[in-house]
Amino acid sequence: MQLPNSLKTPAWFQTLQFFNNPTGFLEKVARQYPDIFSGRFFAGQPCVFVQHPQAVEQFFHNERQKFGLCDNKSVQALVGKYALTSLIGEEHKRQRQFLTPPFHGERMRSYGQLICDLTAQTLSQQPLHKPFSAYGMMKNISLQVMLKVVFGLCSGERYQQLKHLLPLMLDIFASPLFSTLVFFPFLQQDLGAWSPWGKFLRLRQQIDDLIYAEIASRRARTDPERTDILSLLMAAKDQEGQSMTDQELRDQLMTLLLAGHETTIAGMTWGLYWAHQKPEVGEKLRQELDTLGDSPEAMGIFKLPYLTAVCNECLRYYHPGLMIFPRVVKEPVELLGHLLEPGIRVIACTYLIHHREDIYPQHKEFRPERFLERKYSSYEFLPFGGGLRRCIGEALSFFEMKLVLATIMSRYQLSLEEIQPVGAKFRGFTLGPANGVKMVLTQRRESRKSLQIGVFS
Repeated sequence: MQLPNSLKTPAWFQTLQFFNNPTGFLEKVARQYPDIFSGRFFAGQPCVFVQHPQAVEQFFHNERQKFGLCDNKSVQALVGKYALTSLIGEEHKRQRQFLTPPFHGERMRSYGQLICDLTAQTLSQQPLHKPFSAYGMMKNISLQVMLKVVFGLCSGERYQQLKHLLPLMLDIFASPLFSTLVFFPFLQQDLGAWSPWGKFLRLRQQIDDLIYAEIASRRARTDPERTDILSLLMAAKDQEGQSMTDQELRDQLMTLLLAGHETTIAGMTWGLYWAHQKPEVGEKLRQELDTLGDSPEAMGIFKLPYLTAVCNECLRYYHPGLMIFPRVVKEPVELLGHLLEPGIRVIACTYLIHHREDIYPQHKEFRPERFLERKYSSYEFLPFGGGLRRCIGEALSFFEMKLVLATIMSRYQLSLEEIQPVGAKFRGFTLGPANGVKMVLTQRRESRKSLQIGVFS
């Protein structure tokens, strides 16, 4: 089968280059093939990679007719067969109908104060003038947000157990070794409790037991006043009046945890890094935040133009996902002058799209102003994917990212521990800062004791 612009190196060497230096490898390939190329660095399977907005537009517009979701057994093994990322057709549409209302932007308002309070509480426990990992701190904040906003747990035995077990499982995902287990299913072997996959399976079972116990407890004692996402999902009905099953609920919770958690952490860490690596960015952020006074509303923070631009530029520069889940060609289709036959896998490479010089001049410069100067189409800037499978947790992720950065930048003074630029590497199946970004908390701003979120109408 003839594929467009095939890389000439052996599949094993492509794989080695990709996992060792993903961004450098992709950029090197793009210099030779700027719009479309074919590679074999995902378990040796041939894939066509597109990084031109025209191809991405065609890709999304023909998602139902000409492109289908690949049978991704690795994803199912991680999050379950009812996870939104694994479903197609009417079942995918049904699950999105369940999930969309709890993640609507208006719903996010009720979580604003909680996110700010959790951030402030975490920073208050960090000693002054002692180096810490910004990535680790953001992971701690995001985990607490996940437990309280998504799972609806604030105290009790299940809360404590999940608070202990979830980081252990996420740490497995963050290791470079687990990257190979995700992309190469044949390595997913249970060789005992000390093997990576065996350890994951045992942790997952303990977490599953806690999730199912919490679901059973909620079903036994319904509380219409609860606003956490699990409770909202349990109360939702489809067009036939059916509720989600226990397994459907569990699989969606695992999807939110594993697919959305790491990407949000990476985005927030990069935000903190760039705000201090480029002091003028941090100063502009603080000046903008100061215009809201001491009691800004959550949506007021969310709508701040420069804060939004900084978050967008973070997600552009080092997109955590690198690329969108692969699709498979269902019927012959032409992309950028190349005929693709049924069965070929196609991947839109987000990272390369976000680093096209013709769209983002001086793309290697972190410059939030570009998002104030121009509005990019959904085929040029796609941090949460696009089309029928756009990330369902986009609103919560972006909301959390903005409020956490706003709380830290308005209340604390930090500095970078290292002056060397920080690069990106794989942390599990997402792209994150290579060294976790080492920082030091130098001052707490007593003059502004709390970032209070105003009352909403």
